[in-house]
Amino acid sequence: MILGLYETHLFVENLERSIEFYKNVLGLKQCRLENERRASFFWIGEDKKAMLGLWEKEKEEIDLRHFAFQCDPKWVLNESINFLKSHNLNYWNFLQDDNEQPMVFCWMPAISIYFNDPDGHYLEFIGVLPGTTKTSEEKRVVTYDDWLKIKDKN
Repeated sequence: MILGLYETHLFVENLERSIEFYKNVLGLKQCRLENERRASFFWIGEDKKAMLGLWEKEKEEIDLRHFAFQCDPKWVLNESINFLKSHNLNYWNFLQDDNEQPMVFCWMPAISIYFNDPDGHYLEFIGVLPGTTKTSEEKRVVTYDDWLKIKDKN
């Protein structure tokens, strides 16, 4: 029945600022602008496969949300931090342990790094890794180096 997630929407305080961020910083393709409704829509990845909608609202109407962009795991590991730094974006790993590197969720497995958009929404770059899904008894989140040590263990 359900094949995936097609779209998600965020409330933003300043539509033009958010368009600049999602279009020119993250590189999403803007597919529609509705000035009268103060909304903008973007394709995520391939056209017509997934969409993000932005709706301008008063600051007090904005509730912070989280969602993740699917990325190549090698890009998350090797390039995401430099990308985030180059755009002066605040980023952190799931453990918020001052380690500047992406972390691995063992139960997926997937490598991930978090950052904020201009309104403070919690965004994430995540890439699914090859390897055995770990049980609940395993550590839930580890460094990539630790993941390499346990990834093929049953």
